[in-house]
Amino acid sequence: MNYRQIYARKAECEKRIKEVCPQATHESGIYCFTRVDEDGFKFAYVGLASKSLLTRLGEHLVGYQHIDLSIKKHGLYSQENPYGYKVDILCKCPAEECNEKEQYYIKRAADAGYQLKNSTTGSQGKGKKGLENGRPARGYWDGVEVGKMKARRFVADLFSKHLDVSMKKPSKNAEKALAKFQEFINIEEEKP
Repeated sequence: MNYRQIYARKAECEKRIKEVCPQATHESGIYCFTRVDEDGFKFAYVGLASKSLLTRLGEHLVGYQHIDLSIKKHGLYSQENPYGYKVDILCKCPAEECNEKEQYYIKRAADAGYQLKNSTTGSQGKGKKGLENGRPARGYWDGVEVGKMKARRFVADLFSKHLDVSMKKPSKNAEKALAKFQEFINIEEEKP
């Protein structure tokens, strides 16, 4: 994408936000996405915009964070889409007050019975706490370990059902290799 396409995309996102939330401006403040699904469950995401509410809200329409993907999936609220996300500006405040106010409004949404899409209790500073279930993110090496465990289980299953292990020539090295192989296929570890 060249810069013209990027700015055109940004302008289109801001236009979509203005249609559903006319009070969004280029001021700093706190915003909220809310939706009620078909079964009556209430969801909310509270965020802060330290520079421009309109720009930050538009970024959610093209981003890849958890809330961004949910907005893409369910869309914005309209007469044709009653289960989409509504956008509200909770307050306009100076940038230095945003962290404190975001924490306040996240707590308020939780107290009102919303299931929060936020991953933390808010704030960009030291008072940030996680809201999610605390599972660590999985990385590349975790995937490698899972692959090894699957291979071990597969090979162990083949040998237990269809194959026998034997040594070509009995020797100390062959016995060590056989013991190492038995250890390899008999390891039972917790699932990562």
